[in-house]
Amino acid sequence: MASHNHKMHEGESLRSAARDRLIADGQQWTDMRSAVFDALASFDRPASAYDIAEAVSKSQDRRVAANSVYRILDLFVGANLARRVESANAYVANQHPDCLHDCIFLICDTCGQTVHIDDDSVSGGIRDAAAKTGFSATRPVIEVRGTCGDCDDD
Repeated sequence: MASHNHKMHEGESLRSAARDRLIADGQQWTDMRSAVFDALASFDRPASAYDIAEAVSKSQDRRVAANSVYRILDLFVGANLARRVESANAYVANQHPDCLHDCIFLICDTCGQTVHIDDDSVSGGIRDAAAKTGFSATRPVIEVRGTCGDCDDD
């Protein structure tokens, strides 16, 4: 399995890495963007924009619209701070925002847990297959649905 090594961030380290990545992209790390990122990173499963808006609203004691959160999440995906789980219309914080790569999501249909793995041979194979047809695959989305080890044991 081809993979690459990178530092996985969590907690304050993740927040700092995300902030640094966004600033390196020429964007500002505003209070609202910080709040959205903190809320996103607090979820242990993919979170929808509505989940995040609710979490931010509670933490700030004021209503935050999901539309505002969607715009920030789009920015985060573009800056590699978050990944969108297409089949769930939800997002996860990227634990290594300083490393750009394709992700493969493993999604448990029983508990909803989503794990991402890096395997450049799989995404590279998809890019190669697409190229043979004259298609340029700029962002392969690979999501595998099934049952995680915890639920499979039940």
